[in-house]
Amino acid sequence: MALNNPYAVYKNNSVNFASKEQLLLMLVDGAVKFAKVGRQAIVDKKVAVAHENIVKTQDIFYELMATLDVQKGGDWARKLMSVYEFIVRSLVEANMKKDVTIMDQVIPLIEEVRDTWHQAYKVSKGAAI
Repeated sequence: MALNNPYAVYKNNSVNFASKEQLLLMLVDGAVKFAKVGRQAIVDKKVAVAHENIVKTQDIFYELMATLDVQKGGDWARKLMSVYEFIVRSLVEANMKKDVTIMDQVIPLIEEVRDTWHQAYKVSKGAAI
């Protein structure tokens, strides 16, 4: 990344100095973005672009799964892990088949995960919902 570009410097700093919670929000925002780009690439018959963006989305969910402490989180965390696993399986299938219908089904779920984490962040900071 060229750090002589002011936007690149800002983006780099926003990641390097973000809290764990802010990084999680960036990840789930990225998952929505990449899933939508992947979906559109399927529509546009841009196979490589679709694959790249769907894999980026999968990777984000693999990271979320790896960092989810199911022992401490109990039943809630186990249910969340099941949602993450379902999303990954759906993304793998959509990517293999280049299936827009599957993407149309999984993107709202990814958005719901993102929205849930954003709400949790607001609650943790004492903001009114």
